Amino acid sequence: MGRGKLRIYLGSAPGVGKTYSMLSEAHRRVERGTDCVVAFVEHHHRPRTEVMLHGLETMPRSEIEYRGTVFTEMDVDAVLARKPAVVLVDELAHSNIPGSRNPKRWQDVEELLAAGIDVISTVNIQHLESLGDVVEAITGIRQKETVPDEVVRRADQIELVDMSPQALRRRMAHGNIYKPDKVDAALSNYFRPGNLTALRELALLWTADRVDEYLQEYRTEHRVSKIWGSRERIVVGLTGGPEGRTLIRRAARLAEKGAGGEVLAVYISRSDGLTSASPKELAVQRALVEDLGGTFHHVVGDDIPAGLLEFSRGVNATQVVLGVSRRRSWQYVFGPGVSATVARESGPDLDVHIVTHDEAAKGRGLPAARRAKLGRSRTIWGWFVGLAGPVLLTLLLSGALPDVGLANDVLLFLTLTVAAALLGGLRPALASAAVGSLLLNYYFTPPIHELTIADPKNVVALVIFVGVAIAVASVVDLAARRTHQAARLRAEAETLSFLAGSVLRGETGLDALLDRLRETFAMESVTLLERHDETEPWECVAGVGPGRPVARPEDADVDIPVGDHLALALTGRVLPAEDRRVLGAFAAQAAVVLDRQRLVDAAEEARRLAEGNKIRTSLLAAVSHDLRTPLAGIKASVSSLRSDDVEWSEEDQALLLEGIEEGADRLDHLVGNLLDVSRLETGTVTAVLRQTDLDEVVPMALVGVDDDSVELDIPETLPMVVVDRGLLERAVANIVENAVKYSPAGTPVLVAASAIADRVELRVVDRGPGVPDEAKDRIFGAFQRYGDAPRGAGVGLGLAVARGFVEAMGGTVTAEDTPGGGLTMTVSLRMEDGTPPFRSDATTEAP
Repeated sequence: MGRGKLRIYLGSAPGVGKTYSMLSEAHRRVERGTDCVVAFVEHHHRPRTEVMLHGLETMPRSEIEYRGTVFTEMDVDAVLARKPAVVLVDELAHSNIPGSRNPKRWQDVEELLAAGIDVISTVNIQHLESLGDVVEAITGIRQKETVPDEVVRRADQIELVDMSPQALRRRMAHGNIYKPDKVDAALSNYFRPGNLTALRELALLWTADRVDEYLQEYRTEHRVSKIWGSRERIVVGLTGGPEGRTLIRRAARLAEKGAGGEVLAVYISRSDGLTSASPKELAVQRALVEDLGGTFHHVVGDDIPAGLLEFSRGVNATQVVLGVSRRRSWQYVFGPGVSATVARESGPDLDVHIVTHDEAAKGRGLPAARRAKLGRSRTIWGWFVGLAGPVLLTLLLSGALPDVGLANDVLLFLTLTVAAALLGGLRPALASAAVGSLLLNYYFTPPIHELTIADPKNVVALVIFVGVAIAVASVVDLAARRTHQAARLRAEAETLSFLAGSVLRGETGLDALLDRLRETFAMESVTLLERHDETEPWECVAGVGPGRPVARPEDADVDIPVGDHLALALTGRVLPAEDRRVLGAFAAQAAVVLDRQRLVDAAEEARRLAEGNKIRTSLLAAVSHDLRTPLAGIKASVSSLRSDDVEWSEEDQALLLEGIEEGADRLDHLVGNLLDVSRLETGTVTAVLRQTDLDEVVPMALVGVDDDSVELDIPETLPMVVVDRGLLERAVANIVENAVKYSPAGTPVLVAASAIADRVELRVVDRGPGVPDEAKDRIFGAFQRYGDAPRGAGVGLGLAVARGFVEAMGGTVTAEDTPGGGLTMTVSLRMEDGTPPFRSDATTEAP
């Protein structure tokens, strides 16, 4: 039984028509005879969507009781038992009610797919986990219901349901999305044109990236090497020279001219070592590329033009930006240069821009490092000089220069032997020495045209010739091997330097490290595998590259063990044994990064546990004393009233009852603050913002304090503020209560308000002992009481609750000194026409 296929309708905002499109697709499939059922669809009382459910088989939902209320969720067991061909599941990011089969609906969908059932679902762009921070910055709302990006990326089909912001707002105004009483609030806040435009752009860009992945997979599977210009990708070839910054900026300007343009800067180093590239300059250029929104790539290749073209075609680039060569005029005798070669071999599908710069024709600076291996062309030239050179020299000396003397003849042949050694190494030099000695003996040593030597001195000359030739060839070969070793070590040092630099810069993501390894060695995929013991199967911890990751190290082309339980597996080609040292460094670093990530997660979990323990310890202290104090007073008063030994007068009874009421009020206040802190800690405080006058809320907050202890100054001409009346009332009450507690007897606390710029500030001024500067922020922490406050004065939650409530409304609470002594609490709230983020229950509803 195969795995089912997943189709997702992706939208930019509620109401664009995802569910409607999903139901339309279901009707089309039913008409074609497909067994299609509705497992869970929420129409939100939208008439057009509700009508689309007619004619479709709907599965019954499971009922779950939670906190005294019955909720309905998708019945996964019923769907598995029914086993339709296609099932419709709305709202993929939905969180199931506690007690359900799975915590998240996408996990229910995974079960259906594993059972071989095709699933059609919907999701909004703001519910993707990776975009949570971006969406919060745009809309001011943190989405609590999210779905991992990988779940959506694994979908077999993703269809974008798009709608312009203007059309969506018209649909909202006509009442096709929300109920009429929520339309105005939604249009003026979450459904503002700017919000919708930004969310639409996110959806379009995310879908474009997914389409690009599909295209890359298709090109890889079908071995398409020709460039398809579906998207402007501009590759910048860097040499590590100072002209790189100019090239990067020019490429960025080219990318801006086309929608969705992408800049990829690539530095290609030879496998035998680096040229005169400055690591510092490369680091600067890397930072510049990333600041301009591009990416930096470092790859290894012996043939720079071929490597650059191969990289460009591999990423489906459309343009290549190169700089004019920095070589001087005489250096062109060694070849046309990288820019000219790339331009000649790019073909018609890849445009090459050669950009002038200030460093043109000024020279390369330090000479390039010698190749580690002599290479095929150089070896051929060495053999040609070693074998054909002596023959040509013999013809020249026999015809044009017949009487130069044997000594000069020997020196000329020795010159050819040295040249063969410099070009081709030891073997061509030995061959040149052998051929040269024979030709010298036959043509230039008496008796001529015989392989005999009459004069012993000539024997000595030929022996010296052969000995010098062999010695020179050996020295040249030894120098070449030492050069190869030095260049190899230099290349390894450069790679390890990049690796260490990425760690120092904080680029410690495991996927980024593996991707750097894949690019450095030009591999197809890199996978980090782990198992807990030798009897268990390997598990993929992380992997990069197209295609499925390997399941076992032995299935890869190259595998590097990392300890007893980790292994690095690479596919694409077999690497030489000399590369394993650098691979081992990458593998060790991957293990370190993995351990570091797990330690960070463990530290974060420990921090959360420590915070929880701190809260529980403080709560226990509060319960053990501060909550027991009013309970003890209440119990004592009740026991006295019920006592038969004493006959209480009406005045005494009234005092005891008043003590019971005061103790109950104090207990209620403490418990309320504890519950408020708990709500703030768990993030369940949601502000329902409305336009409100301060002079309507502040007096209600002062009901619990004596009239003589507070002086109120709230002008009626103040502009309206956007707040949650209930939260503001509680916050002001806690701040005023705290001020009255520390204010001297007979000195009232001043509560005044004024408008400043786009804010309204409410100030609570007392003449108490004040608070030092270093403690002004600490007093807003939970269970914090400043100075020698009596234990019965509370558990230190009032100011913490006040700040939490005000910040939930988009405001701030700060403490500052009162001129002349005391403390002033300033509550800053936004006016009616302010622009801070809007938070409202109406905006969190999703279709």
